[in-house]
Amino acid sequence: MIDRRTLGKVIGTGVAGTAAASLIGLGRPPAAAAFPSGKGAESAATLLTPGTGDGTFPAVKQVKAGELTIGYAEAGPAHGPVVILLHGWPYDIHSYVGVAPLLADQGYRVIVPYLRGHGTTSFLSPHTFRNAQQSVVALDIIALMDALRIKKAVFGGFDWGSRTADIIAALWPHRCKALVSVTGYLITNRENNKLPLPPAAEWAWWYQYYFATERGVQGFEKFRRDFTKLIWRNVSPTWEFDDATFVRTAEAFDNPDYVPIVIHNYRWRLGLAQGDPRYDKLEARLATAPDIAVPTITLDGEVDPFTPAGEGVAYRDKFTGPYDHRTFKGIGHNVPQEAPGAFAQAVLDVDRF
Repeated sequence: MIDRRTLGKVIGTGVAGTAAASLIGLGRPPAAAAFPSGKGAESAATLLTPGTGDGTFPAVKQVKAGELTIGYAEAGPAHGPVVILLHGWPYDIHSYVGVAPLLADQGYRVIVPYLRGHGTTSFLSPHTFRNAQQSVVALDIIALMDALRIKKAVFGGFDWGSRTADIIAALWPHRCKALVSVTGYLITNRENNKLPLPPAAEWAWWYQYYFATERGVQGFEKFRRDFTKLIWRNVSPTWEFDDATFVRTAEAFDNPDYVPIVIHNYRWRLGLAQGDPRYDKLEARLATAPDIAVPTITLDGEVDPFTPAGEGVAYRDKFTGPYDHRTFKGIGHNVPQEAPGAFAQAVLDVDRF
């Protein structure tokens, strides 16, 4: 999920009741059309229409990249301009199963990788530290690009995927042509994460504290599918996913490294677990909250309880290049799967900035 400091801004703007109600399932707002509001609405008014495919990708490919063998789906012409789409937690590549064919139809080569610990992405050595600090996840994607001989790509992401794409755009802008980032600027500052939030915000992050305990690790291991379904319903209150959709993604959590990676990620964010000293310099750069200068469109789901109020104002000053912001009405946290046409349109638009 997103950074806890971002949620603190939500609580601080007086929408704590709405956020808390969504998080605990107290009522579900009526579904609304996924059309954007804000200054980018006009350019996105004619949205791409998702196809009627079977909701699956072609056979997943594998490539050795860095310390991993990375599983990824691919769509579109082999020599088209590249778009890399990054999923969040607790999700997988199928968050983009409706987005990828739309972009492929427009001539893009679309790459959708499983992040470390998910799906068919696995470690080459059983002895490698199961590290999930933010910089190493971004380095995985740089290694994937190198392995596939991709010099530069448009990036799109949400949740963990937004954070990873933001980091690449900030630290390796020569590899990032443009960026679509759900919930805006998500680079983690661990020092800020040590500060307490208002009680309603702390309550919303219940699973982070759960993961900080050994009881939580055991419970997550035992009930990982029930846990996921609870999160999906709470953060996407208008998304009426069916059992087949859920099971298709939940299979990605059977990866033996899934629980260790998720637990380390959240413990690392709170300063409860150490990262790899090899990446200390990268983390020091990220701790300065570097600006992002590549062309960017930020997206918010209107009923996502983690969305900061104010049409992107909370993070606007971190994006110094060409910029637009869009809020999708009636959409929750899993923006690309809930509104694939609108997400794909944002990718096309940012590539034309």
